[in-house]
This record gives sequence, structure tokens and C-alpha cells, in this order.
Amino acid sequence: MAYYLFLNMQREKRMTEDGSYTLFEPQLKVTYHSIHGAIRESRHVFLGAGLDYWLEKNGPTETLSILEMGFGTGLNALLTLIAATEKKLPVHYHALEPFPLDEEEWSALNYIDLLHRPECQTAFLKMHREESESGIALNPDFMLYRYKIPVQEFQSPEAFDLVYYDAFAPDVQPELWTTELFRKIYAMMADGGVLVTYCAKGAVRRSLSSIGFKVERIPGPPGKREMLRAVK
Repeated sequence: MAYYLFLNMQREKRMTEDGSYTLFEPQLKVTYHSIHGAIRESRHVFLGAGLDYWLEKNGPTETLSILEMGFGTGLNALLTLIAATEKKLPVHYHALEPFPLDEEEWSALNYIDLLHRPECQTAFLKMHREESESGIALNPDFMLYRYKIPVQEFQSPEAFDLVYYDAFAPDVQPELWTTELFRKIYAMMADGGVLVTYCAKGAVRRSLSSIGFKVERIPGPPGKREMLRAVK
């Protein structure tokens, strides 16, 4: 989780329970991923409850359009790249990250080694190193677009099928969990589009419901009893 509006201090690398690293943001006193397992959380919330659910409901598609709120470590994008490659699924992946990591920070992450995916090393480097607002091909079927702007300034180039809502928690950055902002996201989604988030707060659920999403609480990843999935 890496979407915030200010930054002055170096992030600190911390190991989580599944052996994968997260980063601790000392100014906000939060971690990017769950201490109960960074990879485990990402797979559960965004791949299992998001990508796999969408494919189960909709089947093969010409191109799947994904929006991620908070590119951060690149873990969600990396896991999606791996899954999409295995499924031979063409993807346009748009990520908002106004404060990208320094190379010293992202190069210390151990995701490639832990996932036993040395063939993804080049793609992971490109995710972080290259300016990608105009799009970079991580493989022939996976295009990444990374924007260094806040969501308030973002205009969607396409309708999104899937939204990974991975902003910092509402008690840390309440401005990223407002009804007004969710209404903007809703307008950028395709009919039947799915939004998933680790957050299960009642206020967030009610906000999403008030806009028109069909919202359900579903089992969360280790360390979290519930999470939310919302369908347009």
C-alpha cells in the first residue's frame, strides 16, 4: 500500500511471516503489506478475490484492463504478470503512484527469489526503472502504464474491468476513501467490473453501496477476518 501525499523519510525493509519483505513508512507509521505475509496477502486479496473471481464470472477476454491504486513495491503487478502469463491473458495494467520507490528500496525486495521466478527479473526492473505513462511491454501481452499523479488528477484512458484498491488505510489517509473518490472510480469501471480491497470498514462498505456497487464482505487474508469485494 503506497498511495500517499507526502514523503520525507527513507522507508525501512521488514520481513513478514511468509518470508517476503514489506516496507515500513516511518512518517505514517504503516507498512505497505501485511506483516502476516506480503505475498500471501497480495495473492489472497488481489489475485484470488479479484483476478480469479473476475475470470470465473466472465471467462476469457480480449484484453483485461486493471487499475491499481498504489503501485508501491510492484508486488501486485508482479503477481498479476505471472498469473496472466500462465493463463495467456492479455492485460493493460494502469497503476497510480505519485511517490515511486528509490532503486535502493525496491532492489532490496526478495519477491523474485521467493517466488522462484528468475525469468521475471527483467520485467520487475522495468516496472520500477522505466517511465511508463505511455506504456511499457513487460511481455508481448502485458502492458504497464504507471502514472506519477494523484488519483484526483487521473483521467481514465479506458474502462476498467478490475480495480486493486491498495491505498493506505482509512485511518491513515481518509481522503483516499471518500464517497466522492469512489464515485470517480465507479465511473471509470466497465459494467460488471470488480473492485477489491483489504479494507472491511463499515463506512467504506456503506460508501461503496451508496454509489451503486454490489458489495460483499468475504474472508480476508491471514491476520484479517474480512475484506471487501464490490461489483459494478
